[in-house]
Amino acid sequence: MTKDSLRRYVRAQKRQYTAEQLAAMSEGICSRVLASAEWQEAGTLLLYYPLADEVDVRPLIEDAFENGKRVLLPVCKGDELELRLYEGAASLTEGAFGIMEPTGLLFAPEDYPDIQLALVPGMAFDSMGHRLGRGKGYYDRLLPKLTETRLLGICFPFQLLDEVPAEAHDINVQVVVA
Repeated sequence: MTKDSLRRYVRAQKRQYTAEQLAAMSEGICSRVLASAEWQEAGTLLLYYPLADEVDVRPLIEDAFENGKRVLLPVCKGDELELRLYEGAASLTEGAFGIMEPTGLLFAPEDYPDIQLALVPGMAFDSMGHRLGRGKGYYDRLLPKLTETRLLGICFPFQLLDEVPAEAHDINVQVVVA
């Protein structure tokens, strides 16, 4: 399958589930992340504010923030993602694509080695850690900069496929939680 046909396939799969079913799956995925050693040990985390059809990781954002972890969220700036410090729900504002974005301090690229764990959303993943994004390339441009970060792919179980097309420049996630 081509990347575009896979994206259409995954979108069709998502429509097979109710919002309540997706929320229940999100809760289970978040529980598995919370129980992981990677989560327990990380002090600086890169998370994401979910779109309506993505795994809802807002409980993870709040758990990390309430437990004194440094939480970073991406902000769309042109064709790039910049990382900003999350300072609580009141510090969010609607940004590009209707995604809530933090207004906190900019996290400089030279500090990226401090990020211990990144939760990476995707349209689909496979067991080799290949990731299919939404097609805009935001994470394709960000992930190569996270050379010392443990990358955890996050998706619903039906988004974990046998094979996802990959190119030589693609960065794989080390673990997928579905």
